[in-house]
Amino acid sequence: MLLHIIARGKIARTPEGELVDRYLKRIGWKVKHSELPETGGVVPAPKATPARTVVLDETGKPLSSTAFATLLGRWRDEGVRETRFLIGAADGHAPEVKAEADLLYSFGAATWPHLLCRAMLAEQLFRATAILAGHPYHREGAR
Repeated sequence: MLLHIIARGKIARTPEGELVDRYLKRIGWKVKHSELPETGGVVPAPKATPARTVVLDETGKPLSSTAFATLLGRWRDEGVRETRFLIGAADGHAPEVKAEADLLYSFGAATWPHLLCRAMLAEQLFRATAILAGHPYHREGAR
């Protein structure tokens, strides 16, 4: 399954960008990272179907890392070919984008800058795929 991060704004050569790249390179699944301007631009259509869309939003559902991994694993096992993760700009997402999402996903009640949100998502995607592969990464820090 392709994991496709579609984010508003440019991350460029920043510490957050380096962190995103570090985690995305470690993921054993196919990954893609697309950027859109702060406003305008068109969210690309899925490259493969069936696809799921996850919208990161402060009103979304917070998931534990294992619950997130379980969801991605279920979608993969059901034949989903691409999961798109939409990260909005400062004003978030349009109501119609949220309404069409398969999941509104939140990193908690706090509002996060989109650059940090991107890095946190990349880490959670790496963690989820590590959990599904039985890799010890998820629990290495818990010791």
